[in-house]
Amino acid sequence: MTTSPLILLDPHPRSLNLIFTPEDRARLDAMGRVMWYEGDVAPETHIDEHLPEAVAIIGQTDLPAERLKRATKLRAIMNVEGNFQPNINYDICQQRGIHVLACAPAFAPAVAEMSLLMALALARRVVEHDVAFRGGREAYSAASNQGCFLLRGRTVGLLGCGNVGQSLLPLLRPFGGNILVHDPWLHDNVLRDMETTPVDLETLLGQAEVLFLLAAVTTENQHLIGARELALLPDNAIVVLTSRAGIVDFPALLEAANSGRIRAAIDVFPEEPVPVDDPVRRTKNVILSGHRAGGVQATYHRVGEMVVDDLEMILAGLPPRRMQSATPEVVARYRSPAIAVR
Repeated sequence: MTTSPLILLDPHPRSLNLIFTPEDRARLDAMGRVMWYEGDVAPETHIDEHLPEAVAIIGQTDLPAERLKRATKLRAIMNVEGNFQPNINYDICQQRGIHVLACAPAFAPAVAEMSLLMALALARRVVEHDVAFRGGREAYSAASNQGCFLLRGRTVGLLGCGNVGQSLLPLLRPFGGNILVHDPWLHDNVLRDMETTPVDLETLLGQAEVLFLLAAVTTENQHLIGARELALLPDNAIVVLTSRAGIVDFPALLEAANSGRIRAAIDVFPEEPVPVDDPVRRTKNVILSGHRAGGVQATYHRVGEMVVDDLEMILAGLPPRRMQSATPEVVARYRSPAIAVR
C-alpha cells in the first residue's frame, strides 16, 4: 500500500490563513497528508517525530546536518518568511538535490509599487505640503511647488535589479527617462536586454536624480552607500530605500537628508521596531514607513500560491519555477558569516 506524501507546515511568523486562500489550502491537502501547525514555531519534538516521513517542509524550520540525515524522503524546503536564512545546512541540501526555495519574488510587485509611490511623493513634496496644509501654512499653485520636479524625463538609478528592480522597471518606463543600473550579479548584456544602461557605482551615483536602493544585503555590500557615496549624488536628488537597511551607512543617510541636499524615503531600518528616541524620527526631508512596502494581503496570498504551484511541480518530478532557488552562489553571500550552520 502506497503512503501519501507527508507535508510539514511550520510557517511562523506567518499564519496559515494569511498565506493560503481556501482554494490553495485545498490544493495542498490534495497532494498528501498535511501536518498543519499553527501559532508559534513548531516544537522540536513535533518536527523530529514527523521529519523521517516528510517530503516537504513549508516554513523556516531549523535543519542542521543531524536533522537532514534523518530526513531521508525530504525533497523541498519552502521558506515563507522572505529571504534565505542561516539555519539550514545548504551544502547537504545541494548534495542530495533537496530544493531550498524562498518566497522573496512574491513581495516584489508590492515593493515596486510602494517604491514608485515614495519617489513621486518625494519629487512633489506631498507629505510636507499635507503637514503645512493641516497647520494652516499651505501655499498654492507655483508657490507650493518650490523644489519639486517631475519624474518624467529624469535620470533614474537602480542599485540592484533583482526581483524588486525587475518589477519596478515597467512602472518606470512611461516616465521616459534614462534608467541606469548597477548590479554586479547581472551581466551587462542581461541589463541591456532589460533596456537599461549598465553602469559602475560612481556613475550611478553621479547621475541618478532619483535613486532606488533595491539590493539585498550580502557579505560584499554592507554599508556600501556611505557619506562619500551620498556626496556624489546630484543636489536635490531623491533616494528611496526599500530593500535592506544594511546596504547604507544609516547615520550618513540621515545627515545627508537633514542637510537638505537630498530627500529620502525609508521603509527599512537597522533596528525594528525603531526605538522611540531614534534620531530618524527627527530627521528632516524624509518620508518614514514601517517596513510595510510588501506586507499587503495580496502579497501573502501570492506566497501561498507560489508554494503550492512549486510543490506540485516537485512532486511531479519537475523543477520549481515560481519561488527563488537557493543556488550555492546566492546562499554563500546571503548568509551572515557570524552565524554558524551545523
